[in-house]
Amino acid sequence: MNADTLNKDLIAILEKKSELNKLDYNDARYDDMEEALHDMEDDFNETYGDYLEDVLEDVHGKIKSDADILLPTAYIASSLDGKELEEGEESEGVWVESDKFPGVEMRLVLVANPPRVLLILSDQERVLWTAE
Repeated sequence: MNADTLNKDLIAILEKKSELNKLDYNDARYDDMEEALHDMEDDFNETYGDYLEDVLEDVHGKIKSDADILLPTAYIASSLDGKELEEGEESEGVWVESDKFPGVEMRLVLVANPPRVLLILSDQERVLWTAE
């Protein structure tokens, strides 16, 4: 797996999400941009799906979570700058439960620069995997 190419493709999705988030639903460009984003996500899952699903399986194992593993694009952050993570935005990533942290609300998020999976707990984040 080429970490630089993975990062480049991840950044492209994050930039497209950012563009889309700046548009109003009534904007004439919204549907076309949303469709382009979905095409990018489909291509990302096709290219990196098997690899990242193995990574996510290992990550779930580290935190002792038996939650279903979703498509890698479900874990992607909403923006490149990570403001949502800093602000504790609850829509980031995928909610998981863990036997290692019983009763604690947490999320797994795939971010860029470098590509990595973060475990987001209420007041902290931990890197569980980094692409090499």
